[in-house]
Amino acid sequence: MGKRVTAGLAGAILALGLAQPATARAEPGRGDVRRAIAELADANGVLGAIGELYVDGRRVGRSSAGSRLLGGKGGKIPTDARYRIGSQTKGMTATVILQLVKEGRLGLDDKLADVLPVVAGKDLVERAGEITVRQLIRHTSGVPEWFRPDLVDVFDFTTYYRPADLLKLSRARPRTGEPGEKFSYSSANYTLLTMIIERITGRSLAAEFERRLFRPLGMSGTYLPVRPPQAIKGPHGHGYAPGPGGRLHDMDRLNASWGHGAGGVISTARDMSAYRRAFLQGRLLPADLQRVITDPPEGAPAPPAPPCGGQIVQTNGGAPGFTSATISTRDGRKHFAISTTLDAEQSLNVIRAISKAAESVLCPEGPENPESPASPQSAGAHG
Repeated sequence: MGKRVTAGLAGAILALGLAQPATARAEPGRGDVRRAIAELADANGVLGAIGELYVDGRRVGRSSAGSRLLGGKGGKIPTDARYRIGSQTKGMTATVILQLVKEGRLGLDDKLADVLPVVAGKDLVERAGEITVRQLIRHTSGVPEWFRPDLVDVFDFTTYYRPADLLKLSRARPRTGEPGEKFSYSSANYTLLTMIIERITGRSLAAEFERRLFRPLGMSGTYLPVRPPQAIKGPHGHGYAPGPGGRLHDMDRLNASWGHGAGGVISTARDMSAYRRAFLQGRLLPADLQRVITDPPEGAPAPPAPPCGGQIVQTNGGAPGFTSATISTRDGRKHFAISTTLDAEQSLNVIRAISKAAESVLCPEGPENPESPASPQSAGAHG
């Protein structure tokens, strides 16, 4: 397939279920982390897999399976290794935007042309005078996707794409709907939100992430690279994607300039647990603004039937060579952070395998688990 990438896959939030915490050894009412990660590493397309389970901020289970490099080489990936979180980054970008709303520096119904005049002045976004900040967050703006194989070469690790360059690629494609009409997943929305953050604050998105999220939450292993070519710092797994003719390419130096606020953050299982814990427990946003992220967008496809009573939310992220997810109980107490490196194209099968691993660990006894909360809440449909 070469450069084909499933763009919407990376940002879906799937509703799952709730259960008791798990340790690396199975106990009554607890799933087996080691078995879950071993089975995940055996899934088609998965080269290596790591996972760590946290309860109330404390690690209670961890495991690694598969190999760090292609061909069974390099040993196992350390469970505390850094990995690309992909479109899980979008949740962080949306959180910073909504913090600016909370501070009164931005309004959810502000028009794109007003808060980012350059896009109208240079005709980078069609109908910029009608699109709102809320619509950008919720993928209902109608701005088309730029992350497509006919527009971006995923095997180009060195070209620097400015946000305006990416918007020009998007501008050449037809809109996906009227502003606010329906959900249509597009990384261009988060390219625009990145530009808004940097214009309002006068600082880079990387600096705002560090100031507002990474440093306060103790996410010492997390950072946002923005200049290609940059590999992941420290020990980590390598993911591979097939190019023309099927030859696998090492995606270690994924182009940082098109990830950015749409999918560029590099993190660890511990740090992702800390971030999701703070978000779900309301420490980053008030409830009304948090729902802008978590409530299902207008016209979004219905999620699959959730196991375990619908008491778990899963945020996914991916790109050529990797897929990651953080699966959390809705009370923000339990988090299973997973990263997979691939030796095939990114696919829904890997997401399903990750979901199965999470279910086996977090709700091994199914939805009748007596510790499960009784009333499920709705889950958003974007990352």
